[in-house]
Amino acid sequence: MSKLTNGMKLKAICAVSIALFFVAAIRPVSAQTPVPPPYKPGKAPHVGGNSFLGPRDIIYLPTRPVSDTLANMFFGDWRKSEPNVMFGSLIVRDILTRGDNFRPPFPGAVLEHAKFLSYGQLEPGAQTVPSTLQGLQVFFYIEDGEGEISAGGRTEPLHHGNALLVPEGLEFTLRNTGTTQLTAYMVGDPTYPGFKPLPSFVVKDEAHLPTHPPEDASPFTNPGASGHWAHITHGFFNTGNGLATIGGIITVEILPMQMGEPHPHFYGHEEIWCEIKGKSLAFYGSQVRMQHPGEAYMLRPDNLTTHSNINFEEPGSPTTEFLWFSTSTHVSTEHH
Repeated sequence: MSKLTNGMKLKAICAVSIALFFVAAIRPVSAQTPVPPPYKPGKAPHVGGNSFLGPRDIIYLPTRPVSDTLANMFFGDWRKSEPNVMFGSLIVRDILTRGDNFRPPFPGAVLEHAKFLSYGQLEPGAQTVPSTLQGLQVFFYIEDGEGEISAGGRTEPLHHGNALLVPEGLEFTLRNTGTTQLTAYMVGDPTYPGFKPLPSFVVKDEAHLPTHPPEDASPFTNPGASGHWAHITHGFFNTGNGLATIGGIITVEILPMQMGEPHPHFYGHEEIWCEIKGKSLAFYGSQVRMQHPGEAYMLRPDNLTTHSNINFEEPGSPTTEFLWFSTSTHVSTEHH
C-alpha cells in the first residue's frame, strides 16, 4: 500500500472529527437526567393555550390513517352548492351540512350538533319577510355590503365585520340598504327544551373586540397570539352569552409565514374552520389542501388525525382569517 501524503492524513483526521461531532450531537439525553419543562404544560383548550409543550412533543402517526384518504369529504365550499331561499329573499348556499362526524355521506355533510354553515346573499334593495326562528338560532358574520336588521321595535345597521345573533322566538327582518350585495356567513345553532333565548338580537363589531390573551405562557406562542402558536382570536358569542348548542363562535387570524400548532381533536368535538379572508394551506392528517375564502372543513375527531392552518404568504401580506366555531359533547374517548 502506498504511503499517505500529509494532505491525505489531514483530510482523514478532519473526516473522523466531523463524524464524532455528529455522533455526539445526536446522542440522546440520558433518561436519568431529564430536562424540566420551561413552562406549565398546556391543557388542550378550545381557545387559547397550546396542546403540547413544544414542537418535539407533537405526535404523528407512524402510518397513514385511512381517514387521510377521505379528507375531501370533510371539506365544503359554497360555490359547489345549489342555491336555496330563506326568509323569503335571502339566497343561501351550503358550506357544511348535517351528516356524520366520521363517515360523511357526501362532501361537507359532517355536522351532527351544529345545524349548518352557509353563505347568504341579499340583493340591493331586497328585504326578507318577517320571520321567527323555532328550534333554532342563526348567527351571521357580515362579509360585505351594507344593511340593517329590525326586530322588536329596534333597527341596527350592519356592515363588514359585524356579528349578529338572532335568537329563537324573535320576529325579524333583514334589509340591504347598499348598492351591492349584502353577504354573510351563517351558522345554525339548534336550541333545546328549556333553553332561554336572549330577549332581542345582538350586534357586535369585530373591530372593537379585544384579542384574547393566551391561557398558558409558552415560548412557542408568537407575540400577540392567543394560543396554538399563531392564532389571534376575537370572540363573539358562547353558551354564556346567547348560544345554545354551539359552544363558541370567534374569528382567528394567522400572520404571514406562521402556522397553528398541529393537534388532533377528541371524540364528540365538532370544530369548524371556515376561511373568510386570504388563502392558506389546511394541514389535514398527512396531507395539505389549498383553502380559499368561502371554504370550510371539520377535522375528523378521532384523536388521531392532526390538523393545522398555515399562512404561506410572504411577510407584509395580509393576514389569513377564519370564522371558527365548535361544539363538544365531552363524550368518552373510547374508540368510536
